[in-house]
Amino acid sequence: MTNNDSLVLRIAGRPVGRYTTRPELPTRLSPRPYLHPVTTLSGTAVTELSPADHLHHLGVGVAVPDVEGHNFWGGRTFVRDQGPTELDNHGSQRHTAFQLRDPDGFVEELRWVAAGDELLRERRTVAATELTDSAWALDFTFSLTNITPGPLSIGSPATNGRPGAAYGGFFWRARKEADAPRVFTLDSEGEPQVHGTRADWLALAGSTWTLVFAGATDATRQDPWFVRTEEYPGVGSSLAHDERVPIGPGETVVRRVVTVVADGTLDRDGAAALVRKAVSP
Repeated sequence: MTNNDSLVLRIAGRPVGRYTTRPELPTRLSPRPYLHPVTTLSGTAVTELSPADHLHHLGVGVAVPDVEGHNFWGGRTFVRDQGPTELDNHGSQRHTAFQLRDPDGFVEELRWVAAGDELLRERRTVAATELTDSAWALDFTFSLTNITPGPLSIGSPATNGRPGAAYGGFFWRARKEADAPRVFTLDSEGEPQVHGTRADWLALAGSTWTLVFAGATDATRQDPWFVRTEEYPGVGSSLAHDERVPIGPGETVVRRVVTVVADGTLDRDGAAALVRKAVSP
């Protein structure tokens, strides 16, 4: 396998996810590495790639709509007092090298480039761990370092004037089915109640599968959840929810999300038990 090829995550020899490092995508989609398909241990796909409703949704990865005005999310850009606007401002995340590459995970170096300039350098660490005979965990950490000589900041449509749209950061575009998935935390249920709230974990349950997302560091747990179920099924951890996130020269922002991927539909007790097993203290 060459550096240009995708790699397959495996648990005990069983494939559970394919990672594409250098996708051939239009600039408008903000090309970036992604995981797709991600599957349960029984083989049910729980991600979607470039669905018709949002072509720039690319499985599982990191996507940010505003880094100093550059769009690393894809699609239109939300402009204050103007709304979603088609702009020629798309950046790309470029795979540089794997520092480690094993069947159950990898450590990757990436460059975030826009308008010919490198703004951020990322180290991405991904690991797959078996939890039970019907569940496994995807451990996803990303570190963004400002390599420019000046300050940068990360924003979202919410910080640019669109309430409730604080997407940007870790994002998982889930499997779309005839019925919208159920979404719940330990003490809340439903998109209106869960979206924009902080919770140690959040579960998205489809017809035969459940995803349980957990912030695995104090900083990550401070980020509210971005949730969609009715329009489309997707969950993200909001980097810039209330205000822009500044990154000074040489400074680094780190986030870690662990996602339980389970066959079947879990209840609250089942989801909480698997999160406890998946997230190390």
